[in-house]
Amino acid sequence: MKFSIKKNILLENLNNVSHAVSNKNVIPVLGGIKFELNEEGLYLTATDNDIDIQTFIEKKYIDKVEKNGSIVIQGKFLLDIVRKLPDGLINFEVIDGLKIMVYTTNSNFNLNGIDPSEFPNLNIEKSKNPIILNKKIIRKMVNQTIFASSTQESRPILTGLNIKINDNKMECIATDSYRLAKKTITLNNNVDNLINIVIPSKNIGELVKILTDEDEEIKIHIFTNKILFEFDNLLFQSRLLNGNFPDTSRLIPTDYKIKINADLNELFNVVDRASLLTSEKDKNVIKFETNGNILTVTSNTPEIGKVEEKLPINKISSEDIKIAFSAKYMMDALRTITSKDVKILLNTEISPIILNNEENDDLIQLLLPIKTY
Repeated sequence: MKFSIKKNILLENLNNVSHAVSNKNVIPVLGGIKFELNEEGLYLTATDNDIDIQTFIEKKYIDKVEKNGSIVIQGKFLLDIVRKLPDGLINFEVIDGLKIMVYTTNSNFNLNGIDPSEFPNLNIEKSKNPIILNKKIIRKMVNQTIFASSTQESRPILTGLNIKINDNKMECIATDSYRLAKKTITLNNNVDNLINIVIPSKNIGELVKILTDEDEEIKIHIFTNKILFEFDNLLFQSRLLNGNFPDTSRLIPTDYKIKINADLNELFNVVDRASLLTSEKDKNVIKFETNGNILTVTSNTPEIGKVEEKLPINKISSEDIKIAFSAKYMMDALRTITSKDVKILLNTEISPIILNNEENDDLIQLLLPIKTY
């Protein structure tokens, strides 16, 4: 294999494919990026056996091809080298079977390669009727929900994002059993089959890092045990989690005794300041107490101190309430709200707290209160 390519073209593709390079050194080939140069162009592939990423650079974007071939190059070292080489042409040449030379006019690196026959067979396939979505919509949907996923492996199914599709409605749900985030979007077309899958949050988080915030389409191919995202010159495949995601619909109340409208930025800042005097080991507990159209936010940690803040609100109810919750969870939820005001929906001091966009309810954030007695 021998070819020359501009740094900027190669680096963009290496950055994308590197999201699937394994950081664990258990199987050396999984820490590598497979280069496969043929008559069509250059394929770059990486896998950590959890996600697979393949990018394709058309031959017209490769400045010079002298010899086709394939080799696996250690991903971390290659990426560091390409990043630090000057702009311009970078030359690649395989010598002595498994040695690779990476060089420019003034720099020359000799790396040990890995036999491409050791690289796993990824079996990347596409479905006949993919779901087509906008990149920007997927980014927003994931970012508004993924933070509520569990990080505890004791319940693996909760470490994923639950995607449900029924006709033209798509729901994305995450929960760690203490909070829940649910985003609903409307698809352009109906989907024939009911879909109910769980994607590991870590994996789809890597996808979002690659997606640009542009109005471009992405094709989603769903299978029984894997999902493939196809866009630009890139294929991103992830395994799915086995098991049934809990039915979270019953957790969300349908009626509320108390409805509060508050300025989103003011509420966030008040909660943020109140959280300064909370302790993480005590779950960063703060309290809300309403008195008419005044909301009092307090925190009291004996070994640190206490704080009290007041905020004007618009409360649609004659009832008042005292309720305690995690400041961290509240701030995580508030960060996803995009309207100027936020709706807070409450029933009792032991019932879930619901947060909505003020304009619509396509996003639901749910927090469980914390008993403080």
